Amino acid sequence: MTEPRFLPYQPPRLPEEEMRRQAHTFYALMQARRSVRHFAPDPVPRALIELAIATAGTAPSGAHRQPWRFVAISDPEVKRRIRLAAEAEERQSYEGGRMPPEWLEALVPLGTDWHKPFLEIAPWIVVVFEEVHGVSADGSKRKNYYVKESVGIACGLFIAALQQMGLATLTHTPSPMGFLSKILGRPENEKPYILFPVGYPASDAEVPNLCRKSLDELAEWISPVAADPRVPTHLN
Repeated sequence: MTEPRFLPYQPPRLPEEEMRRQAHTFYALMQARRSVRHFAPDPVPRALIELAIATAGTAPSGAHRQPWRFVAISDPEVKRRIRLAAEAEERQSYEGGRMPPEWLEALVPLGTDWHKPFLEIAPWIVVVFEEVHGVSADGSKRKNYYVKESVGIACGLFIAALQQMGLATLTHTPSPMGFLSKILGRPENEKPYILFPVGYPASDAEVPNLCRKSLDELAEWISPVAADPRVPTHLN
């Protein structure tokens, strides 16, 4: 068994006021984030996508297995194939009975349907695959742990990185997603997890008029300390 190795970890401790300033700045940035379905076709440099993926790769993961693979597509022909396959599945979901009535009703405020033109218009599609198991050098299977949780955290960091850059995205999960493995030629140990169109919002982009839960609805506090009035309590 390999012995664990450790390195010193001593990040600077910031003054409390600076911590608050940075926290409020980041909160304001993420509060402005919206899921976008109307993209501009303007090109986005590959270097920005690389940085977003690298940021996602800093996520914690079960046993540090890092069970994710990000496949970034800018080829128009491949994007078109993905769109056509996604729309075929989505049409079955919306009009073919896959989605129960209550699910369709829940989607009404979002104004969505089976048409997904953004999959061709956005300059990039990033498909995230979860590694159901790893593959050792000798070809044998290596167990991964907390795969979905780990990949989910990585995806959250990916979204935050794009928001920091001023780019927009959408969490898109056409179901079933097996066509992504076929189109992108992924190995059998990888399973499609989520698809992100990435680009700039269109000049006439619109988003649903929705409200986010307040902090009181999000959190429970088990503490004798009174609420800090300087912390925002409404996240609308």
